[in-house]
Amino acid sequence: MDEDQIVGYVTAYLKKKGFKQTEKVFQEEFQLNKTISPSDSDIGNQILSFAHLESGPARFHDGYSRLRTWTYSSLDLYKYELLRVLYPVFIHCFMDLVAKGHIQEARNFFNTFREDHEMMHLRDLQKLEGVLSPTHLEEMEFAHSLRQSKFNIKICEYSYELLLQHLHSTQSTTILGIINEHINFQVTPGQPSSISDDPEAVTLTGSSQDAINLINQKEIHWGLLEDSLEERLEKAGALLSDSEKGEGEAKDGDNDESKKRSIEGGKQGASIKKVKKDKGGSATGKSAKPEANIVSAAPRVKPELPLPIIPTEVEHSILEDLRSRVQLSSVALPSVSFYTFINTHNGLSCSSISHDGSLVAGGFSDSSLKVWDMAKLGQQSSSSMSQDENDTSQNQQILGQGGGKRQYTLFQGHSGPVYAASFSRIGDFILSSSADSTIRLWSTKFNANLVCYKGHNYPVWDVQFSPLGHYFASCSHDRTARIWSMDRIQPLRIMAGHLSDVDCVQWHANCNYIATGSSDKTVRLWDVQSGECVRVFVGHRSMILSLAMSPDGRYMASGDEDGTIMMWDLSSGRCLTPLIGHTSCVWSLAFSCEGSIIASGSADSTVKLWDVNTSTKVPRTEDNKSGNASRLRSLKTLPTKSTPVSALRFSRRNLLFAAGALAKSV
Repeated sequence: MDEDQIVGYVTAYLKKKGFKQTEKVFQEEFQLNKTISPSDSDIGNQILSFAHLESGPARFHDGYSRLRTWTYSSLDLYKYELLRVLYPVFIHCFMDLVAKGHIQEARNFFNTFREDHEMMHLRDLQKLEGVLSPTHLEEMEFAHSLRQSKFNIKICEYSYELLLQHLHSTQSTTILGIINEHINFQVTPGQPSSISDDPEAVTLTGSSQDAINLINQKEIHWGLLEDSLEERLEKAGALLSDSEKGEGEAKDGDNDESKKRSIEGGKQGASIKKVKKDKGGSATGKSAKPEANIVSAAPRVKPELPLPIIPTEVEHSILEDLRSRVQLSSVALPSVSFYTFINTHNGLSCSSISHDGSLVAGGFSDSSLKVWDMAKLGQQSSSSMSQDENDTSQNQQILGQGGGKRQYTLFQGHSGPVYAASFSRIGDFILSSSADSTIRLWSTKFNANLVCYKGHNYPVWDVQFSPLGHYFASCSHDRTARIWSMDRIQPLRIMAGHLSDVDCVQWHANCNYIATGSSDKTVRLWDVQSGECVRVFVGHRSMILSLAMSPDGRYMASGDEDGTIMMWDLSSGRCLTPLIGHTSCVWSLAFSCEGSIIASGSADSTVKLWDVNTSTKVPRTEDNKSGNASRLRSLKTLPTKSTPVSALRFSRRNLLFAAGALAKSV
């Protein structure tokens, strides 16, 4: 039935009922609407033109420009929260322009506004510069993860209402659509946050925040192992009499002298050992009980993996070291022994130090692994210095010229650069991982390769022995971490869940968990027995390069590419505080044996010492008032002449060892 027939029926009905006036008005309105009503084609053209206007490249530039101008002109009280919205909107405007094929407009947009975000997100912008076509959005891993993920932004309720009012008043439908699709707002009541370095202010996750919260609700048994050496020392210390303690101190002094001769024969090692011994002699009796109190504060848990048995003589040696441990605090800082690699010509890709500092390993880009024995090195250097004649020829012989003796043991077998090395607890084995996607186990006693572990399909960035040996963990470019045992050539567990490379791995003190740091800017904690992820730590703004676990297993520290260190509470999964002070990548982290100090080594050629107690106990509100939170937590900065610090380790007696390669001065 067409429109004219309907009008005819209505007119006939009105005539039949005698509504003449109504019939006349109805006819007039029908004729008027018929003359001015647009056709269907006109309506379609208007809709298409409006849609074209909405999807045009100018809408992204104008919408972002208006949002940027409004944000910078807002009140200072709300400006810092509103500024957090600009970066996600900026990168998604750019990627949307690329996805729609507006390449030139996308480059102009990127170059116009990139200066706003260079200070905080320079490395991300450098990666996005390589996006030159829609296919790059799918092929580039970083861009693809950004498109698939959502930003979580913490903002107060009033700031959130101000943002929505602005978007609706300016009719910024393009920007509003980007915000709805790519941003999750965590709206909090009360006043806006004034912490500029809040690690949870802007975070990026691969899944929804609800899924992460569900993971972080899982129970964590973060305590120490039952019947550990520390627990035995605590029980034995309570039973010792004062005379027996005195005899023990004398024996420890003799042991110090023998170790000084056999392990650290060089002048530097001997002098540091002497200082350490003097401190230990005065603090041994005082430090035994406080150490026991700190250890006993942590709950005891059962191991989930069958653990290896420690030989009796090794156990006695470790117990002697624990009894002679120097108690460190914010007023009693550690002595430091620094090993410098010279003439590496930028070939050093990793370094590692054994638990007692007697062995130092270096992995090189020429596929070699070299291990230096400090006792032999000291004997050789002293013997060469005692000779007045032919000193040059002696040095050449030690360096291995013409088939002579070397200062180091050379391990060859990898077919690519060696990216990581890890000593076993006793120092009789060393693991190495390489770009050839393999892990090799070497014997430092027999100077031979024992096993080649194959499982990863891409370069293996890191490998770490468990605290008790036998088991080890690795992580790779294939986005997985794996658990291995020395007696099997296949991995026992595979941990998958990161969105990008897994760059570093670290064992928990009780061997029941491992932590992994990734280029996706998150740290994950995995249950070794089940292989499941039990914590996701979100807050870093660049790739994570180093991890460290506190001796009591409660806290974890992570260092990233921007130089930021974050302290995490494993039980709650939240960040306690960021430690800001380094100006470049944090390559290594290490807790002192009692957990009161954490040391960080960076590419800025410094070692920094931080107060852990202040970092974990100062409330966030006090941080706001002081404004100098990181300064309060930083105890000391130890600069090197021109040596980026690639490895750190506290010995069992709390001497800090560090290593790095001398860089060419600019």
